[in-house]
Amino acid sequence: MTPDELADAIEARADSAARLVVAIAGPPGSGKTTVAEKVLSILKARGAAVSMVPMDGFHLDNAELEARGLMARKGAPETFDAAGFVVHIERIAEGDIDVSLPGFDRTADATVPDAHLVKADDHIVLIEGNYLLLDIDPWAQLLPHFDMTIFLAPPTAVLEQRLIQRWIDHGLDPKSAKERAMGNDIPNALTVMGHSGESDIVIG
Repeated sequence: MTPDELADAIEARADSAARLVVAIAGPPGSGKTTVAEKVLSILKARGAAVSMVPMDGFHLDNAELEARGLMARKGAPETFDAAGFVVHIERIAEGDIDVSLPGFDRTADATVPDAHLVKADDHIVLIEGNYLLLDIDPWAQLLPHFDMTIFLAPPTAVLEQRLIQRWIDHGLDPKSAKERAMGNDIPNALTVMGHSGESDIVIG
């Protein structure tokens, strides 16, 4: 399914909704961020009142991860402020006020306060992230607030290749890149693939 086709499907759902909250989920390396950004661009070009919220702004700070002994697992479900994320998504689903949310600066490896704004009059809100459809609390509390769900699920071998290349692109040698991907990213991907609920649209 192409980004244009996804935009068509989202617009069809949005016609009968006061606000449409769309979850775009998938494991690390699935391409969900790229897809979400393309769909956002298409919808904006068509004149839609649309905004996008990445889940990454809810990473716990590195100091907190160090204190909890979780720095090596950064990116795993337990390294996010999931409860805080749920509260913000609840407010977005209510749709009656502006909602400010944090973002994430990958270069600085740090969250950025008030990086995203969902306006009260935004008709469509795209939520993008790995763990949106998890059946594990508190993540499972998100599902009732989504009006439409999209899940990207490439084969594991494809994910491995992409995730290793991602770390090579960040300056690691191939051996270190593979160790990094297989030690943290792939376990996180398997969690997403094994514990995400059913989705309205699945893209392999």
